[in-house]
Amino acid sequence: MLKPHYRHVAGGALALVMLGAIAGAYAYTHGFAGLLGTQPSAARIVDRFEAVSGKHPGFRRNHAKGVCVTGYFDSSGQAASLSRASVFAAGRSRVVGRLSIGGGNPAQADAASNVRSLALSIVTPDGSEWRTAMNSAPIFPVRTPEALFELLAATRQGPDSTGYGNEALDAFLKKHPETARFDQWLRDHPPSSGFDNAAYYSVSAFRFIDRDNRTRDVRWSVVPDDAYARVTDAQKSDVDFLERGLAERLGQGPVRWHMMVTLAQPGDPTRDSTRQWPANRARVDAGTLVVVREEPQIDGPCRDISFDPLTLPDGIAASDDPLLRARSAAYAESHARRTREEARYSVGQ
Repeated sequence: MLKPHYRHVAGGALALVMLGAIAGAYAYTHGFAGLLGTQPSAARIVDRFEAVSGKHPGFRRNHAKGVCVTGYFDSSGQAASLSRASVFAAGRSRVVGRLSIGGGNPAQADAASNVRSLALSIVTPDGSEWRTAMNSAPIFPVRTPEALFELLAATRQGPDSTGYGNEALDAFLKKHPETARFDQWLRDHPPSSGFDNAAYYSVSAFRFIDRDNRTRDVRWSVVPDDAYARVTDAQKSDVDFLERGLAERLGQGPVRWHMMVTLAQPGDPTRDSTRQWPANRARVDAGTLVVVREEPQIDGPCRDISFDPLTLPDGIAASDDPLLRARSAAYAESHARRTREEARYSVGQ
């Protein structure tokens, strides 16, 4: 576990949230001109995440603790004029998803992370697939992949390292004042009491493309029908309250969220995920996400899915956000490692 270095986000949660929110978020196929003149590959970046959370063979290197969910997306048709993606045509699409917390330790307590995450694979009747990975915070703590790498360097703690101390993180925070916006958001929005009553955000901007090839910059969120309630002290002492609470809630009936698409105006930032757009931006209710069942991740339908947010259907494209463009290679590396580990275990090696 991380040491409690950061001033406000107790228990080292800043670094845990970084792991959960960005999930391996820097590795171009050919690396980058990074710190100290090095060019870390996807493998080296995933190595760094392992150094922070430890190695847990067969599990995701981030969001290691989670639960599979299944259900459907009922499109309202209201976003069909914004994007030609078939998922927004009126009708129903199949959903396999995963609810999780940040961090690479599958045995960690739920209260160790201040952010919940929801990843979805939405498959339309015509076979088109859209994958999206969302967080319960609408912004990231850092703006660039280089800043993520710096934070990992300042907080890593592996078997051969005692980690850095307050001095390294203080220097990081001084160099990256934008991180204060994330800290303030956490101050103002305590974690939810469950997976079911949290809103989840795309964080990064994307581009919708309509049938006339016109583009609009957008972000989206899913907003729960269940009323938000903050985590209680009793829940904080329960290691697995989120999965247990979800199972109890689904015993009462399906859980629903409305997918809201927020439309950017000229000048709204698309390259900076540490900044929100103004609250008065127009929003479109694209439809209802319905979760009807939860299953353990060890053998559930989400186990083998890599929720790469750049798996996009025709009609949705990546924006110029550098974090978003950087993620695919690290997702692939993490997925390859855990599937290799599962294969070795299955043959008794």
